[in-house]
Amino acid sequence: MTRRTEWSGTDLGAVPGPGSTAEPTEGSTGPGRGAGFGEGSGRRSRSRSRSSGSPSSSRAEKGEPQDPVEQARNICLRLLTGTPRTRKQLADALRKREIPDEAAEEVLSRFVDVGLIDDAAFADAWVESRHHGRGLARRALVRELRTKGVDSAVIDEAVGQLDPEQEEETARELVARKLRSTRGLDRDKRLRRLAGMLARKGYGEGMALRVVRQALEAEGEDTEGLDEPF
Repeated sequence: MTRRTEWSGTDLGAVPGPGSTAEPTEGSTGPGRGAGFGEGSGRRSRSRSRSSGSPSSSRAEKGEPQDPVEQARNICLRLLTGTPRTRKQLADALRKREIPDEAAEEVLSRFVDVGLIDDAAFADAWVESRHHGRGLARRALVRELRTKGVDSAVIDEAVGQLDPEQEEETARELVARKLRSTRGLDRDKRLRRLAGMLARKGYGEGMALRVVRQALEAEGEDTEGLDEPF
């Protein structure tokens, strides 16, 4: 039978709320604490520490929990510090560290329950960041989210936030930034370079051709014959 770990807010790294008791410091005089920091107690503690040389106590002193659930919890919390991750990313990390499947599943499910893992929020933030920051179009964003293990339905909802007009406007901005570096090249080479850049970012052939043609026309290029796919 799998042992079920009891979880609390502090188990998940939550910040203690108002009225919580801070960790006692040396010299505290609260109930049950004063004797713990006395001189005699310190000598006894040091004596016991020197006499204990078992491997288990050594590992405990180093902060290496033996419980696989506790190990999985600590690994996930470290990986989530400062960087959101999908459930699959965390599951892969736990598998790589040889955490038993049952322990990994217990921790991952609990993290989902308390909102520390949220693939839908991850996908929304990813689309927002990668579209505005890197200019990626829907197809590229779908590929990236799939590699991170996000469910197809969640991906569809996230990329569905991108308005087609917004996507085309981003494509125009990308071409405008790249256009100057292509000056001096012949027309067809400029077309291939600019359209290829858009294709790598996930833009469809039709949109890429239309946007590049309009940009070249604005510079006075003869675009006759550029209606054919590149």
